[in-house]
Amino acid sequence: MSEKILAVSAGHEITEKELNDLIANYPPEQQIYLSNPNAKQEVLEQLIGFHLFSKMAEEEQIKESREYKETLAKMENELASHMAATSVIENVTVSDDEVTAYFKENPEQFITDVQVKAKHILVDGEELAKQVAEEIAAGKSFEEAAKEYSTCPSGEKGGDLGYFGKGQMVPEFEQAAFSGEAGKVIGPVQTQFGYHLILVEDHREKKTLSFAEVKDQLKEKLLQQKKQKVYADTVKKLEEKYGVERRN
Repeated sequence: MSEKILAVSAGHEITEKELNDLIANYPPEQQIYLSNPNAKQEVLEQLIGFHLFSKMAEEEQIKESREYKETLAKMENELASHMAATSVIENVTVSDDEVTAYFKENPEQFITDVQVKAKHILVDGEELAKQVAEEIAAGKSFEEAAKEYSTCPSGEKGGDLGYFGKGQMVPEFEQAAFSGEAGKVIGPVQTQFGYHLILVEDHREKKTLSFAEVKDQLKEKLLQQKKQKVYADTVKKLEEKYGVERRN
């Protein structure tokens, strides 16, 4: 099946996949906003502009200009500096003993708030939302319906939003999700983005997490902290080696 073409800009075909891939790079909270047709159109217009200016740069031989070459040289220096910095921290590790010790010394950090795991389908109109709900009630899977109808980028993943806590979603969506019974489809629920069908999959009550539940995430956190310290210590050594004069 060929990709749906949304626009042709300077000879380049902009597909729905290209647009969705771009939106997928945004933070989750912005992705929900960008599922709104008007917001999605704004991103499409940005893509159109990008390809227009790329064509303009090609015709005007921007890559041959002195300014372009100087900018490129600067970017090459930045890349070399980045690679040097990366080489300093790439071999930093955290042992299991370090992770265990941190967990035992900081128990207050491993208490979670109430969370909900849910999927959703977002459409523009209430009647369409009701139609989709009827199709699900008649046997269509929620995931299949999300892929077919949802205007939210999460639709490609069957509408999956994962776990989220209070304050992360708009009020109407949050209230419906947190009060909903697991396994039942809720909605249509109207928000500023359109009409949602929500499938609550799980409720997590406030609890103290076990070491097994947090070990991997905690190890990554400690690793990042350790890398930051190694980086800062290396900067101090390089200052002593090469010299730095700060002028206020």
